[in-house]
Amino acid sequence: MALRQITFPVGPLACNCTVLGDEAAGSALVIDPGAGISHIIAILDEHGWKLAAIIVTHAHIDHIGGAAELKRRTGAPVWLNPRDRRLYTTLEWQASWIGIPAPESTPIDADLNATGGFEWGAHRLEVLETPGHTEGSVCLYLPQENKLFAGDTLFAGSVGRTDLPGGDWDALQASLRGCLLTLPDATIVIPGHGPETTIGQERHFNPYLK
Repeated sequence: MALRQITFPVGPLACNCTVLGDEAAGSALVIDPGAGISHIIAILDEHGWKLAAIIVTHAHIDHIGGAAELKRRTGAPVWLNPRDRRLYTTLEWQASWIGIPAPESTPIDADLNATGGFEWGAHRLEVLETPGHTEGSVCLYLPQENKLFAGDTLFAGSVGRTDLPGGDWDALQASLRGCLLTLPDATIVIPGHGPETTIGQERHFNPYLK
């Protein structure tokens, strides 16, 4: 059965947060809860979904800032690539950089990496390790849904910035060309910010992939 996807912008940087719900199983995942936790809880309550896991594509504050609160309110574990654990310890600095109060933090419960993937009921998210925007950036690929949750690796008409700590332009290009551009053109891309696109659209028109 197809999953129900509810994606909406959260926080001052308008990070795309997604609630993925399995109607039959009554469970859900949340991807990149940077903020807006009360809205996320309201969606879970409205649909009667129990939160199975909190999945974070990378440890920038706009993607992970609300993870601790969401975990505290639901009991769901937080998954993050281990190469971004050090970045997660810099929430206070990140908050000062964008002029917001530092959010609470939480221990990371499980490693999100390509070796283990991520199993959720009858579904499997393929974890694509795509360093470049940060050392531990990942994308989440759902082949059965023909969707890629790209974090800040790939955007409509653009790519992730690499001028922050942990950024690496050469690594980003290797991730884009060696990983994401191997996916089918029809793959729908849900980026970390901005509108949806497709792999084919970006392959042909993204100026950073020429």
